Amino acid sequence: MVLGNIHSIESFGTVDGPGIRFVVFTQGCPLRCKYCHNVDTRAIGTGKSVSVDEIIHELKDYLPFIQASGGGITVSGGEALLQIPFLTELFKACKAIGVHTALDTSGCCYVDAPFFHKKFDELASYTDLVLLDIKEINSERHKWLTGQPNEHILAFARLLSKKQIPMWIRHVLVPTVTDSEQDLTELGAFIDTLQNVERVEILPYHKMGVYKWEAMGLDYPLEDIESPTDEEVKRAAQLIQQNMTKELVAVPQ
Repeated sequence: MVLGNIHSIESFGTVDGPGIRFVVFTQGCPLRCKYCHNVDTRAIGTGKSVSVDEIIHELKDYLPFIQASGGGITVSGGEALLQIPFLTELFKACKAIGVHTALDTSGCCYVDAPFFHKKFDELASYTDLVLLDIKEINSERHKWLTGQPNEHILAFARLLSKKQIPMWIRHVLVPTVTDSEQDLTELGAFIDTLQNVERVEILPYHKMGVYKWEAMGLDYPLEDIESPTDEEVKRAAQLIQQNMTKELVAVPQ
């Protein structure tokens, strides 16, 4: 039996894919994002050990709401790709009962090697949608922000495009950090090279997870930065969109 290290489950998610979503938050993440709002999911190898059958049993209680809304299951994190064998079995079981599957990932676990491609190819066969977080298009600034450069993440995006797996791109807009004109226009230009993008979401930076940093005795690095204004979000949308041939950018309402 394949078990997953799970942090928590949200039964009525509405922001992680289409419709009402049953959202599973996995435990463990290699990134160290300075604005992380789930900092308590970072530790790898911890969390509650949960079986696929346990998740499916709980999911079935909400199946009428999920199906009526055109929703499904979304596995987020943490970083879900740390647990590909578990994720594959979970998505396989979901497809067996007609549930739409979505993977929310930063792509940071991608390795251009046969062992990764073999495992991911099987997972991809049961994946209906990927929500890919591109946190910063400039690799040096991405490394400052998350602890890793982004070349492998962009390569993962190109892999998803090659496989034609439907994808939503997500970008957290952090004032003075991820909102420069050059970076946003370059992000739009990169997205335009991909053939599978259905939607681009701008996620306004917020501080709702700061209390978790404090509870864990950690200093929050972006304490002095406030959420972007509506005007700043609209500006970002325009800058990303201007280098794209399709109207894909969604502005939060």
